[in-house]
Amino acid sequence: MTDSTAGQRAGAERPLRADARRNRERIMAAAGELFARHGRAAQMEDIAAHAGLGMGTLYRHFPNKQALLTAMVGERFRGMADVARAGAELADPGEAFEAVLRGYLEAAEDDATFQLALMGTEDLRWEQVHGEKAEFVAVVGRVIERAVAAGRVRADLTVADFTMVASGIISTMYFKPGSAPDWRRHLEVALAGIRTPGPA
Repeated sequence: MTDSTAGQRAGAERPLRADARRNRERIMAAAGELFARHGRAAQMEDIAAHAGLGMGTLYRHFPNKQALLTAMVGERFRGMADVARAGAELADPGEAFEAVLRGYLEAAEDDATFQLALMGTEDLRWEQVHGEKAEFVAVVGRVIERAVAAGRVRADLTVADFTMVASGIISTMYFKPGSAPDWRRHLEVALAGIRTPGPA
């Protein structure tokens, strides 16, 4: 194959890769909307139609609903790690912890797919998002350690507690959609049990 032929072929492939990216984005956006409306009952056929794509295109990207959910949750955890790192930059350890927890919940508020995943949906391959989740958990762990050392949160607080509290609040979000005062009230009650008056 000549260099010019290789270049022509590479040039012809680029639009296909761009189209593939756009199609993937359309599928994930459509899936997010339908999972928000119908939860686990959302069907792949409906997702393809809502995205304006054929089933063949959908299945080329995601062979089943489990693969689609897993990809969406992995993408969300990558964003959550950024949220956690931003909160961790705050100078006050107590404020940093609360900013990370609040930011995590606010990011999940309009994402029914992520809410389903955190409440334990079976339609997910958690091992495939291990890296993304581990990155987020590592940042949260450092934030908690700093807040505990500063005496700003209860001394026995762990990352597992963070997950438990967040999952409980997310269940309020999911089962009472559009009721931000409810989950925010749930958050404030939880924080009241986590905070301490400060170092002695």
